[in-house]
Amino acid sequence: MAATTTTTVDDLFVNIVAGQARHTAEEASIMRNLVTIYDIGSQAGKTIQVPKYGSVSAAALTEGTDMSSTAVSTSSVAVTVAEVGVQAVVTDMALMGTGNVALEVGTVLGNAMARKMDQDLIALFDGFATSLGATTTELTADYLFQAAATLQANKAMGRYVGVFHPYQTYNLKKSLTAAGVNPNGGVLQNEAMVSGFVGRIAGIDIFESANVTVDGSGDAKGAIFTAEALCMAMKKDFTIETQRDASLRATEMNAVAVYGVGELDDSYGVEMYFDAGL
Repeated sequence: MAATTTTTVDDLFVNIVAGQARHTAEEASIMRNLVTIYDIGSQAGKTIQVPKYGSVSAAALTEGTDMSSTAVSTSSVAVTVAEVGVQAVVTDMALMGTGNVALEVGTVLGNAMARKMDQDLIALFDGFATSLGATTTELTADYLFQAAATLQANKAMGRYVGVFHPYQTYNLKKSLTAAGVNPNGGVLQNEAMVSGFVGRIAGIDIFESANVTVDGSGDAKGAIFTAEALCMAMKKDFTIETQRDASLRATEMNAVAVYGVGELDDSYGVEMYFDAGL
């Protein structure tokens, strides 16, 4: 029996690229794992209303006396979703070349989508009303303790995280490992010296991201916050669709996602405005 083959590999190519792009985006994105995610893919409309309940206070009671009722008020935060996308064109000649072109294109598309999601969420740091630091001021552990105390005073619950540009955390690491500066640093000093990982300070998990923008003065705005401070409304996580262009002898790879970002609770985040120069 003669062997049969197929001359159409479009479906296989799409599956390979889509799989690699999804994996790359999930691995490369820091922020989407640190904020509140609302999956609204099954809901109609492009805007999500997130209700916010005000706090109430309990009081001592007197035996035989009826309690008085307390009004529970709500407000809401609106997050509108929109399309975000990136396109790559893969020529027929490229597919005939060496290497796994599908894997490489998937990595490029995935990195681009992850970077855009992180940048959109990081841009919200500038909206926090509470800010520590100033231009040319270097980040130290003392400021982390101040931020943690601020969140605790605001009754912020959940995991405390900090996201900074690597140049900001450079000085933090330097201050932790400097001789005589922090003689009781112990494990933190050793870890920073060996691997460069800052770790947890003042109950805050510290993350580095080059997606934090350095301004024209050489400073950057990181932040310390909880997941309840920021949110992402995901209407459709990114997918890849191909379109063949016969006259160009190429295939378009179109990655598109539909999402929106917003601030949920301003009191659960602190902007950290510090020097980002080496």
